[in-house]
Amino acid sequence: MAQIFPSSMNTLARASIIGGVLLLGVVGAAGMAFYRSPFVTRVGMAREQTVPFSHKHHVEGLGIDCRFCHTSVEDNAFAGIPPTETCMTCHSQVWTEAPMLEPVRESWATGEPLEWVRVNDLPDFAYFNHSIHVAKGIGCVTCHGQVDQMPLMSKGQTLHMQWCLECHKAPEKFIRPKEEVFNMNWRPSGEESQLEMGKRLVEEYDINKQQLTNCSVCHR
Repeated sequence: MAQIFPSSMNTLARASIIGGVLLLGVVGAAGMAFYRSPFVTRVGMAREQTVPFSHKHHVEGLGIDCRFCHTSVEDNAFAGIPPTETCMTCHSQVWTEAPMLEPVRESWATGEPLEWVRVNDLPDFAYFNHSIHVAKGIGCVTCHGQVDQMPLMSKGQTLHMQWCLECHKAPEKFIRPKEEVFNMNWRPSGEESQLEMGKRLVEEYDINKQQLTNCSVCHR
């Protein structure tokens, strides 16, 4: 019986299989790059808000501590969004006629809270507690980025599970003294390196590294 396909078809078939595998690899890599891109993660992308609040002006310029607005960060899972009353503590005295602050004045007059767009919003299946991180020496800047340099608030980190696990597996790389948690510009100094100090603080703050990588810590 005559051969239906020429022998060159064997080469073509092999090339097609190899090409298909390579194409799948390229598509997979492109999909992963897209998933990690700022377009998806929104890292570094400022969110439009009802009021263009500048952390750079308030934190770096005026020296206002994080806890002045985020009052529950040391005691609760949620750091807290400042009520209009907090804004009016100052803005009933300064910038009282500024057009950009009209929504604040209207909120104060009507009693309707301002609507803020959340910048760091974890999925519902992930549990995060601000207070335990503060109590164990994890600085605000570690997760939120250099907030004092943000004219408009943007996401500092992806907050992907892999990113969180980098710290949970090796907290000594990120931990700092508790009294420096809210210091945006703190850096290790003196004779101890970050790792040396971190290992000491992990012991001092009684951090169980094995427990940190248990799924139930974040997924409850």
